[in-house]
Amino acid sequence: MRDAGRLAAAIVVLTEIETRHRPVRLALKSWGDSARYAGAKDRAFVSGLTLDVLRRRRSLAWRMGEDGPRVAALAALRFLWDWPVARIAEAAGEAPHGPGPLTDAERCFLESPRDLAEASDAVRGDYPDWLDGSMARAFAGARAEEGAALSERAPVDLRVNLLKSDPERTLKALISLLAEPTDVLATALRMPALDPSARSGAVETIPQFSKGWFEVQDLGSQIAAASAGEVRGKQVLDLCAGGGGKTLALAGAMGNTGQIYAYDSDARRLADTIRRGDRAGVRNLQIRSPVNPDPLKGLQGKMDVVFIDAPCSGAGSWRRHPDTKWRLTPETLDRRRADQDAVLDAGAPFVKPGGRMVYVTCSVLPEEDEDRVAAFLARTEGFGVSPATDDPKLIRYLTAEGYLRLSPHTSGTDGFFVAVLEKPR
Repeated sequence: MRDAGRLAAAIVVLTEIETRHRPVRLALKSWGDSARYAGAKDRAFVSGLTLDVLRRRRSLAWRMGEDGPRVAALAALRFLWDWPVARIAEAAGEAPHGPGPLTDAERCFLESPRDLAEASDAVRGDYPDWLDGSMARAFAGARAEEGAALSERAPVDLRVNLLKSDPERTLKALISLLAEPTDVLATALRMPALDPSARSGAVETIPQFSKGWFEVQDLGSQIAAASAGEVRGKQVLDLCAGGGGKTLALAGAMGNTGQIYAYDSDARRLADTIRRGDRAGVRNLQIRSPVNPDPLKGLQGKMDVVFIDAPCSGAGSWRRHPDTKWRLTPETLDRRRADQDAVLDAGAPFVKPGGRMVYVTCSVLPEEDEDRVAAFLARTEGFGVSPATDDPKLIRYLTAEGYLRLSPHTSGTDGFFVAVLEKPR
């Protein structure tokens, strides 16, 4: 495909997302199914441009003085991909595959865009107006910068599985993918965000991935799992295990000692946890499936750690799933808050005296974070807040209350919140 066809395809996908409110993954799949002629580089281009538009939808519209899929795609090529106006004009106007010649207004704004410094915080931060109060609570005067960081392309982070390998050996296996160590966790490696129009290397093609040497996991997620503290020889319950990412991180830290129990209200998700656990060499994992009667029987009051990766808005992962910030509504946020209250209440009875409950969200919104912990403590006796980390490299990310707040702008990770709630002996 030439530039003209690729640009037109991205506009079609963006229009599908806007008019039919389809998740970006499904819209891209639908286009891909209908465009069998498209090669890997064509698909990478269309996907990359679509995602970049969704990340910066508001600021692109501001700079162009107009909203809409076509204008946003043109603006993304100019201001995010640094295409000259002449190349954009050629691609747009090429018949019969281009989306149509540039209008006088489009050319004018591509050459002389509106000054983004004059826009509101929500526009500069590329998030909906109704979330401005939440962002202000979390980040005060830096909310536009924080929102902009949540609108960048994300790197790919990997977690070395110490049950199968070590950081040095794994790094050598990943040399072709430009992986590098991080200065935060010894087991964390990072691959840089690549050109959005290029096909990225797939870590699944590295033989050592199939051998269980490493897993794909954002650094913030790895830090959240590490906030569980010393877990060797402990009894650990992962109450919202999902696909098992943090379950495996906890199991790796346990070194196949003690026992880790994985539960999720959706039994289908746990199937992936079993498969991944086998590949990782985990031998101390018990799956507690909701398809069985009373699946958590016998665990009440016996857990050293109850880990709760709570269902949330996903506001901390907007870099990776940019369409979700435009589909989030106040009603959806209210439902997530109710889910979070319910799962905190459900987890508390499993904590033994002297144990702790670790509450985690992939969100930067206080309504899902501090507010939920405060509400839990107000209605529940016997728990107190402990600092979420004592790691010298991470304590700068602690809030005044002792919670851990991570974000792309401050810590270079996805947005995460961690609260550690201890139950005295």
